[in-house]
Amino acid sequence: MPLDIAETANSSIAEPTNLVGLGRDELKAEMSAFGAESFRARQLWHWIYHRGVTDFAVMTNLAKGFRERLAAQYALRRPEISRAQVSRDGTRKWLLRFADAQEAETVHIPESDRGTLCVSSQVGCTLTCTFCHTGTQRLVRNLGAGEIVAQIMVARDALGEWPSPHEDRQLTNIVLMGMGEPLYNYDNVAAAMKIVMDPEGLAISKRKITLSTAGVVPMIARCGAELGVNLAISLHAVTDELRTELVPLNRKYPIADLLEACRTYPGSSNARRITFEYVMLKGINDSPAEARELVRLLKGIPAKVNLIPFNPWPGAPYECSTDAAIAAFSDVVFNAGYSAPVRTPRGRDISAACGQLKSDSIRARRTVTAPAPAA
Repeated sequence: MPLDIAETANSSIAEPTNLVGLGRDELKAEMSAFGAESFRARQLWHWIYHRGVTDFAVMTNLAKGFRERLAAQYALRRPEISRAQVSRDGTRKWLLRFADAQEAETVHIPESDRGTLCVSSQVGCTLTCTFCHTGTQRLVRNLGAGEIVAQIMVARDALGEWPSPHEDRQLTNIVLMGMGEPLYNYDNVAAAMKIVMDPEGLAISKRKITLSTAGVVPMIARCGAELGVNLAISLHAVTDELRTELVPLNRKYPIADLLEACRTYPGSSNARRITFEYVMLKGINDSPAEARELVRLLKGIPAKVNLIPFNPWPGAPYECSTDAAIAAFSDVVFNAGYSAPVRTPRGRDISAACGQLKSDSIRARRTVTAPAPAA
């Protein structure tokens, strides 16, 4: 087989350690191993996460020689932007390529009173939910803490929001609703969100962060206790039979167990309601009877219901419910005392809407061809 000499030679050269994604303690330990005083970690934290710099040379309160030493051993890498798209409605989507050439998507949704960034936690997804395009791409790997944080930093780069602003932000909210199941990559997600929530870092309040899960029940309480972020549950059905078809994870964690975890979620209250996401599938889960059963299931849980019109994708096995069916379903839930807004699809023309994210990472990154047989 042909051998790429340059690639073989380069593989033996160690890549500089990327400081993006290190938490406070990790950064302090790294500087200690580097032989630097502990206050250097605080300075670097400010430059990396508050000012968003990508070059040690601009860190003007560090001595020039120290900056040069840092640059020789460390990096401040962002993922490469493979493709950037802007929807007719202003939604922006970035396909980001990481150091190993794997890719994931990140979406910014601007609204009049906020700007929400939809962040991915995995390349691909392990859940195979049948209504979700991402679910057709099998899991490739978890994203590291630095790769999760970097999605937010790339968005801030594009929006011109450095240093981290406290007012008049275009990026106000984070939703962990992109590619992947966040609770199956909890350690990296938690490390990233602690950087995001740090008031001297990216400075986004936990009240502005929502983690969406298909229902990894054992991790829900830990998430609430350690992070305290808002919780969203991808419910989508009111019977175990149908939910198992739509969300195969339901076989392991059925509806009763999932709702019990929601009832005991730390910090949930009428002021901080749990969001239940419910994709509207024509003739599948959209009847008034199912709306009434949903109301019964949610009794005793501080909740609101987000009704999501199904966003089609090539080869999808479902159709979106009619406007009339969605309105009737919403009325039943609303009349029972729960907020039941219908989510306005955003970014459909660039496949950036809910359930449409799917990267090209599953393609082979390199093809090795054997010599052709002799004639």
